[in-house]
Order: sequence, then structure tokens, then C-alpha cells
Amino acid sequence: MMKKSILRVFVVLMMLVVTLAITLLPSYAAAYSTYTYSIDGTQLASPDAYVPDAHYDSDKTGITAGSYHQLPLQEPCELTIDSDGNIYIIDKITIQIDEKNSQNVYRIVVLDPYFKFLYDFYEFTSESGAYNTFNNPRGLCVTEDYIYVADTDNARIVVFNRVNGGRDKMTFKKIIARPQADIFGESDIYKPVAVASDDSHVYVVSSTTNMGIISMDIDGNFQGFIGAQKVSANALDILWRMFQTDEQRAQSTQYVATEYNNIVMDKEGFIYVTTSSIDEQMQQNAINSKSTSAEYAPIKKLNTNGDDILNRSGFYPPSGEVKVATVSRSGGPPSGASTIIDVAIGPEETWSIIDQKRQRIFTYDKNGNLLFAFGDSGLQLGNLKGIKAICYQNYNGLNNIVVLDDKTDSITTYTRTEYGDLIIAALRNDNLRNYEAAVDDYQRILERNLNFDTAYVGKAKALYRAGDYNAAMEEYSYAYNTAGYSQAFKMFRKDWVSKYVIVVPIVVVAVFAGVYYFFKYAGKVNAKTAVTSGKRTFGQELLFAFHLMFHPFDGFWDLKHEKRGSLRGAAFYIGVAILTFTYQSVGRSYMYNPRGAYSSIGIQIASVCIPVALFAAANWCITTLFDGEGSIKDIVIATGYSLVPLPLLIIPSTLLTHILSSSESGIITLINALAFIWLGLLLFFGIMITHDYPMVKNMLTVVVTVVGMAFIMFIIILFATLVSDMFGLVSNIITEISYRM
Repeated sequence: MMKKSILRVFVVLMMLVVTLAITLLPSYAAAYSTYTYSIDGTQLASPDAYVPDAHYDSDKTGITAGSYHQLPLQEPCELTIDSDGNIYIIDKITIQIDEKNSQNVYRIVVLDPYFKFLYDFYEFTSESGAYNTFNNPRGLCVTEDYIYVADTDNARIVVFNRVNGGRDKMTFKKIIARPQADIFGESDIYKPVAVASDDSHVYVVSSTTNMGIISMDIDGNFQGFIGAQKVSANALDILWRMFQTDEQRAQSTQYVATEYNNIVMDKEGFIYVTTSSIDEQMQQNAINSKSTSAEYAPIKKLNTNGDDILNRSGFYPPSGEVKVATVSRSGGPPSGASTIIDVAIGPEETWSIIDQKRQRIFTYDKNGNLLFAFGDSGLQLGNLKGIKAICYQNYNGLNNIVVLDDKTDSITTYTRTEYGDLIIAALRNDNLRNYEAAVDDYQRILERNLNFDTAYVGKAKALYRAGDYNAAMEEYSYAYNTAGYSQAFKMFRKDWVSKYVIVVPIVVVAVFAGVYYFFKYAGKVNAKTAVTSGKRTFGQELLFAFHLMFHPFDGFWDLKHEKRGSLRGAAFYIGVAILTFTYQSVGRSYMYNPRGAYSSIGIQIASVCIPVALFAAANWCITTLFDGEGSIKDIVIATGYSLVPLPLLIIPSTLLTHILSSSESGIITLINALAFIWLGLLLFFGIMITHDYPMVKNMLTVVVTVVGMAFIMFIIILFATLVSDMFGLVSNIITEISYRM
């Protein structure tokens, strides 16, 4: 009995454990991975911000039971959602009249917020009383009062009244015909494929118009074109155009501005437009270069003047996929830049675009930061076969992304997760300037996703706006965001200077005084040494370099003829140059070396000693043939002493990286450039004085010396390769003999 009781207790406990495990496990399993990109283009896994909620086909929505002829969706091409959550779909159906004849009917199918069929609409009576139908409509826009249909092949925009919040069948309002303006020629084709309106202006995308978005007033009066795209042509196209005839140029479409394919308007009246006609290579080059230009951008945000105001301050410009394969493998993933065909406006100034090539959704914040990307091709719930349109459904507690699939003739909804809610909450608090709450939200995001560099940046911005610049710098460093770090650093520096304002002039005066007295001391020693004879001390040899660097003609003459320097002095300055570059490698601040990259002292020894040795050897070989008076010892000494400007300028410039922001990097670049220019001039004049050459002959000698250095390197590499091959041959022979024995 005791054993049976124990067994029963064990079984009950196991059942409780299994039940608890099932309860605690997520109630969903997305058929795709969600990810973001780091600042260096690394794809980083992310928790799911949206997960597939439901798949709605014609049977599930009731379209087959209640629609015209009870036919399911056959060729849906557009989807939009009104403020009451109702879903509008443009669909083409084929009605079989008899065995030989059929008829195409274009309809608008309307579903309620819960994806249940309300009605479909396929015919109307115009103001003249004439019976009308649609002819290949491609675009929809629903405002608070009206429904705008881009009736493409009828070349018109048809406006309907939105009745009872969209729940009752729409009624005809008016027709906005083809714009009448001189800029439209009689033979120009007008094919409206997308429309957006705020009930005071109407903006139309025409697939045959490449001059931009057509802007009209609510009565259809033409007001102009806005947001014209630039011509998309590469260098090869431009070169080829130079050899074309006038007729070929007139017929060429390579030099026509790219047209848009979709349009949507946000609640502030800004217009988002997309295009898929940009040259893929140009689009990808803009991504790789992190360009903030809109020239090759597949998404733009236009104001009413047509100016692109889309913020592209994210790690990469918002264009969909960042790292793409350049060569598509058979049966492998798609290659090339994303094909963007639609855009949707989300909560808190977020927006999403869809990549038709990869069946993927990319969502960004108002600054152009990629928040998350998800989706894939397939038949599992959440995957798609022919992504066609996207909308947000924010109604009565619903926080869904709704996507139309024209290959499966269905709708897929994605619901926002707790992780997605945290992102929206952080953006909301940021927009409302509740920075302390935003910091807490971003921290909770990072607790769930340490890979989310955008969260570090968001947290850093919130801390920056709250005045905690030191903490902001730390958060920026986690995301390797040097631009943001530099901005926070400038404010941190400003605060520090205001607190310790007396320290700055003291330090500056002390540094300049130290430099002044050092050079004054070196001048006295050099002046005294110049009038004395006998062997020079090592200290005198070293201090002579500070006379030589300002007086190269006298200095190099005395260096050779008065023996003011020596090989040990040259070796010392070569060693100092090695230590200088080593310090530069490890001593730069975060802003100038965010990855902490450095070179070992062995590499620095090679990078200094090899060029010095090559230059001395090549110059000695050349000048021996050109009646040079200097020995190889003289050349090495002159080269070593010419390196003096490097530590004097590079060490201070490295220290300045801890004081200057990245926007002030030009000062550091100038100092480093000055160091090498000074080195080059000293080396040039040192060789000229050492060999007693005139200016022109010395210039020729230096050029030939550089060529000689390259030749010596070639000989060394060739010899090393031959020796390596010889050892390989001997090793193979020994191996073969050992096997045969």
C-alpha cells in the first residue's frame, strides 16, 4: 500500500509539472525569425515583436457565402483599413456566363474589424445616372468621410461616401477625372494606381508618370507634381549614351526618372511613397555606404511641397534588407536589394515596408532606426507566398498588422507581443518627453534582448535629453554609435569645463611653457655644442635633432660633416617612432577607436624598420650610380633623424582624441598629416645634403629610390617564394622516399 501511495503521489506531481510547463510555454511559435541589424551590419536575432495570429481565406471570412455570385477572392491586389477597423480589399473575379464566355468583374470587398464579410461593391450610378463599373482598379484610400478608388484603366478617381462608419454599403459621391493641364499632353497616358487624400487634397500615383506625385485639390483641379524621382543611371549607361544617336536616346528608358508604386498619408498630412524601379545595384550601394540621401531610396516621406523629410539617422538607410547575396543560388534565397511595394503607418510614428522579393516586413521608428524585421516565404501560419499589401489595424484594443497575400488569396494577421508593446511604450514616452519612463522601458527591452542596439541608442538619447551625458555616452558605446557618443561627449565636456574653468588655462599655459623652456634649453645646448670639439655625448646627439628639424640645411650638413649625430641617435629615434605608433594604436579614445582595435609592437617594429631599411638600401644603390657622396651609414642616420616630427605631433594628436569630439577630427587629421609632411620634407632635404645633390637631381633620385624599394620588395618576395617551393619539393621527396622504403 505504501508503495502504491508513493507511486500515485509521483504521478500526480508529474502531471502538475507537465501542466505547469505547458501553461508557461509561449502560446505561439512563429514560423519565421525576427531580427535587427547592428551598426556594422551584423544580423542580430530578436524576440518576436509580432506573431501570426490568424489566417483568413474566403471561407473563413464568409466571402464565399455572402458576396456577389458567392465567389471567393481570386485576384486581390490592394488592402486598406479605416479608422473603425473595417477592411477593404480590391479583387478581380471571373464569372462564367456560359461554357464559352466569361466576364471579369472588379469589386471592393469590405470586412468588419473581426474579418467577417459585410458587403462587396462592384457597380454604381454616376451623377449623370449612367451605370458604371470599375476597370482594373489598383488603389484605395479611406478617410473619415470618403472612400477613394483609383480606377486605373478608366483613368479616374472615383469617390464614395463612407456610410455608417463603413459598415453600410458605400454610396457614390463624384468622379475626379484625368487632370487637365498643359503639362499633360493629349497623347499622355494616365493610369492612377494609388491614391491618398486628407479630404482637402488628392495625391495620385500614375504608373505612366515619372514626374512625381500628381497633386490635385478635392475638386480635381491640377496643382502640380511633387517629389519627382531622380534619373537612375549608372556610369556605364551614361558612357553608352554618348555613342547613341538622337533617335536611340529618345527611345531609351534608362534615363527616365523612376516612378512610384504606392502612396499613403499619415495623420499629420505627410505623404509616404514607395518605388521598386530603382536600379538594384545603386540602391544597395546607398545602403552599404550608409547614405542619408534620398536619391536611391525606395521609400520617401514628402511634405506638401514635395520635399523629402524622411529621417535616415539609423544605422543604415531604411531600404529593407541590409546584407544581401549578390549571386542567387539555384533554389537558394533571393539575392539583391529589397523590392519595396507598400508602406503602412503604425503607432507612435512607426512605419513598415514590405519586401516582395523576400516576403518580409521591415518596421522603423520616426528616426529611421530598424526596430525589427520578420517574415519569410512558405505556407506555415505567418509565412507568405505573395505579399501584396500591408496595413495596421488599431481599433478597440486590436494591435494588428494585416497583410494581403495575392498568391494564396488570403489575409494574415499578426498581433503585437509583450516585447512589441515595450517598444511602442518606449517610443511613446520618448515622444511625450517622459525620459525617465523611456529609460525604464528601454531597460526592460534590453533585459529581453541584449542584441537590440537601437534600444541602447534610444536609452542613450533619453538619458541625453535628461542631462545625464556620462550615462548616455556609456549606452552609446554599447551600440558602437560614435556619432551619438560624440554629441553626448561634447555636452559632458562643456559641463566639465564650466565646473573646472580655472584648470583649463592653467593646463594650457603649463604645456606651452614646458614646450617653450624645453626648446630654449635644447637651443642653448646645441649652440654650446656647435663651438666645442671632441666627442659628443648621447644627450647632445639627441638634442641636436631639435635644431635639425627647424634648420634642415645647416642641420644635415652638421649631421654629416660635424658628426653632430650618430647611428645610436638614429636608432633611438627609430625606436621612439615605433613606440609612438604603438601608443597611437592603443591610446586613442573610444570615439576614434570604438572597436578597440590595435596592432602589436611586433607589427609596429616591422612597419617602421622595413620601410627605413628599404629606403636606405634603395637610396644607397641608386646614389652609388649617380655619384652620391653619402654612405649607407649617412643615409640611415639622416633617415632616423628625419623621424623626429612623428612623436612630437602624433603623441599630442593621440592625446587630443580624448578631448576633441568626432566632429572635430579634422584637427587631429591635420596634425597627423603635418607630421608626415614634415617627415617627408626633412627626408628629402636630408638626402639632398647628404649626397650634395642639386634640387632637380635629388627629386629624380627620390622617385627612382621609391621605384627601387618596390623592386627590392619584389625580389625578396620572389626569393621567399622560391625558397618555400624548394623546401616543399625537398619535403615531398623525403616523404615519397620514406613511403617507398
